Amino acid sequence: MQQQRDAPPELLNIVKFLRNAGKSSVKARTGNLNGKRIDYFKGKSALTAVLSPAYAKLSGVPPQPASEAEGIALLNRIIPFAFFLRVERGQASGATPKPLQIIPQQQFLPDEYYAWFYDGPQWTTYIGGVGLIAVMLAAVMFPLWPMSMRLGVYYLSMGMLGLIGLFFAIAIVRLIFYIITVVVASPGIWIFPKLFADVGFVESFIPGWDWDLPPKKKSRKNKAGKEGEANGKGSKTKTKAADATAPAAPAPAGQPAYRGATIEEVAE
Repeated sequence: MQQQRDAPPELLNIVKFLRNAGKSSVKARTGNLNGKRIDYFKGKSALTAVLSPAYAKLSGVPPQPASEAEGIALLNRIIPFAFFLRVERGQASGATPKPLQIIPQQQFLPDEYYAWFYDGPQWTTYIGGVGLIAVMLAAVMFPLWPMSMRLGVYYLSMGMLGLIGLFFAIAIVRLIFYIITVVVASPGIWIFPKLFADVGFVESFIPGWDWDLPPKKKSRKNKAGKEGEANGKGSKTKTKAADATAPAAPAPAGQPAYRGATIEEVAE
């Protein structure tokens, strides 16, 4: 787009930062715009990104906004260059991407959604295409490889298969061990309890074992106590309100009558 080519370098650097989800943490979602899949994001995530410490470390960008209002003003400067545009999100059926529609009135608002019309630097696409072609040619020409290289690939593939087989063996052994310990030492012991958890490779094997304990639940006694305390506070509040709105006692002769202030008057 011509608008994107005319964008100042400092605004283009902001767009690159926002498009890189690994640095900016701007989560990209997939939508359907005129029958084409397209990424979009929520304005609040972009506003949080320009106010984050990661933005402060960037070079070649405008100074970091000091408030949300300044952040909104900065992101509004990007709108005319059509790197992303404000869209309206519709309802989708099932797991299909939600339909998107571009809104004529364009401005940046934290609670609105914006569709990406910028895919980042194209050199990554070119490098990926060249690499894919190189891999395909190497596979086709495998019989012409030197014997040493073919042996290296063979041993590497055997090593990968061995690691996969070891993983399945650990999974089977831990399941058998768990079933035995459920009978012998209830509630049972898991070897490598985080093996299938959403953690890193090293963390999957830490700790080495752990009891299969159910998650702790709040006791009914504590819950009832909290409810009683809340009811007590509520009754005290009602009593104070009743006292505040009650009519004042008649004053002795010769003294002015005093009327207690109502809740509304206190608020005023």
